[in-house]
Amino acid sequence: MLREEVMEKAGGGIWTWINYRGGAGQLAWVLHRVTGIGVFLFLLIHIVDTSLIGWGPEVYNKVVKLYHLPLFRIGEVILAGMVLYHALNGIRIIIIDLWEEATRFHRQLFYAAAIVFIIIFFPTAYLMLRPLL
Repeated sequence: MLREEVMEKAGGGIWTWINYRGGAGQLAWVLHRVTGIGVFLFLLIHIVDTSLIGWGPEVYNKVVKLYHLPLFRIGEVILAGMVLYHALNGIRIIIIDLWEEATRFHRQLFYAAAIVFIIIFFPTAYLMLRPLL
């Protein structure tokens, strides 16, 4: 089925864009972009909260005290997951870019990165969240 036929059947709009190709390649692409934006937003927030020291230690300490709340611990776990996925998928992309034969195995490389992510992330998330449990 041609791309145009698929778009016509889906009725256009955002759903067509989301379902354009599907599969491991598109999932890897979307997750890489989302995690990259998430890490970037964290860095912006971190720069802003660090710059608050310019308004005095009282203001800075009030903001930093917020980071001891359980919600922020969960946010740290999410951030760790985003950084880990982004790094592992980045390695997968580098392998595909530098080794021409790897393009035949992009799906297997995605699943390998996902398995490594699971092996590293879940024990780490448990250790990070253990004080809350």
